[in-house]
Order: sequence, then structure tokens, then C-alpha cells
Amino acid sequence: MTLPTKDQQTELEAAAFRRLVSHLRNRPDVQNIDMMNLAGFCRNCLSNWYLDAAKESGIDLTKDESREIVYGMPYDAWKSLHQREASAEQRQAFERNRPKE
Repeated sequence: MTLPTKDQQTELEAAAFRRLVSHLRNRPDVQNIDMMNLAGFCRNCLSNWYLDAAKESGIDLTKDESREIVYGMPYDAWKSLHQREASAEQRQAFERNRPKE
């Protein structure tokens, strides 16, 4: 087995990130609360991680800008188009499974 070089690994990780973002943009039916309940992360988490990485690299990016990168549109626009009200069961599951910081 040949492991990728550090530069190749970075390229592969970037490609995987772009594919994940594209997949999420094409699946607006998948609600963030469902992602949080099943996987422990959602689009907002992903945009926060992106923002953290930008700040660590000295890139001046806002939370709204990082969300637009992940959502493909302003967050408020995405919410009005795609976000549904969470059910009582979804909210209860979120409270049970919410990440402890």
C-alpha cells in the first residue's frame, strides 16, 4: 500500500470536503436536527469547523460567510426555503444526544 504524500492527503481531504458539501446542498430535505441526532454534527457544525480553520490560517471570515460557503446561499434564505419546524420527538432526541462541550 502506498500512502499519499502530505500534499496529496490535503488534496484528497479537500476533494472529500467539496463532495460532502455538494451532497448536503443536493439534500436539503435532510434536516440539520436529524443529522445532529444521528451523526452528532450538521451543516452548522461543518460551517463552524470551516470558520475555525480559516481563523487558524489567519483568514478573516465571518460566521455568515462560512455558512454561505457550506449552504451555497445565505443561511436565512436556506432556512426559509428548506428548514421545517422540529417535532417534539426530534427536540427530545437532540437534548438526549446533544454534544457536551
